[in-house]
Amino acid sequence: MWKNQRIAVVIPAYCEEALLDATLSTIPAFVDRIYVVDDASPDGTFAVAERCSDPRVHPLRHRNNRGVGGAIITGYQRALSDGYDVFCVMAGDNQMHPDDLIPLVDKLITDRLDYVKGNRFNHPDRKRMPAARRLGGRALGQLTSWASGTKITDSQCGYTAMSARCAADIDLFDIWPRYGYPNDLLMVLTARGARVGEVSVRPVYANEQSGLRPWHTAAIAMLIGRRWWALRQERRASPSRFSAPFSPRIG
Repeated sequence: MWKNQRIAVVIPAYCEEALLDATLSTIPAFVDRIYVVDDASPDGTFAVAERCSDPRVHPLRHRNNRGVGGAIITGYQRALSDGYDVFCVMAGDNQMHPDDLIPLVDKLITDRLDYVKGNRFNHPDRKRMPAARRLGGRALGQLTSWASGTKITDSQCGYTAMSARCAADIDLFDIWPRYGYPNDLLMVLTARGARVGEVSVRPVYANEQSGLRPWHTAAIAMLIGRRWWALRQERRASPSRFSAPFSPRIG
């Protein structure tokens, strides 16, 4: 618990057998519940989560692969039904520093925001990110900012915190579940008047190459354009749907 808010962490995991144990061992003590959502991994990811001795860990498993967004949405749904107040997302590959979780949660609660994203580009270690990911991420951040009308620097960062109120007020099943999930979610949130913030988080990388390929960037750009057009049409047809922002209350 943090500042009287019950905290759940959602860990979307696909083929993270080698790194999931290390990730789970770093989750701070103030977190109340950890949902590991195995997205139909063909390896031993789910077995690692099942044998974890931490009583906070609750493994969930997809029979069919739904994408990282689909895994996150499953975790959000479970956290909502279990009554948690703040839902954080950490990847299962041990690339999100646990010390950055408190600033994310604290900004959400203290500033009475709806959604807070990590911003790796504002951290002194930003150049540790693979160059392709850094350049592609900046481009997608600019495009998402333009399409949403809200300044978003690091749209692709998966280190996030969301209030339960926010999660309950949107149609989670309407969010695109695969590449482009964070951009689609941001556009839906900002269109509904959600208050979105960013905090600096450190990029944690070894010597791996970026998995973000040029065609991924192009596909995400097309998704952003499609969502922008759909929201524009919805706003014209039903302006009242977009006139009332989320409540400022948390949870």
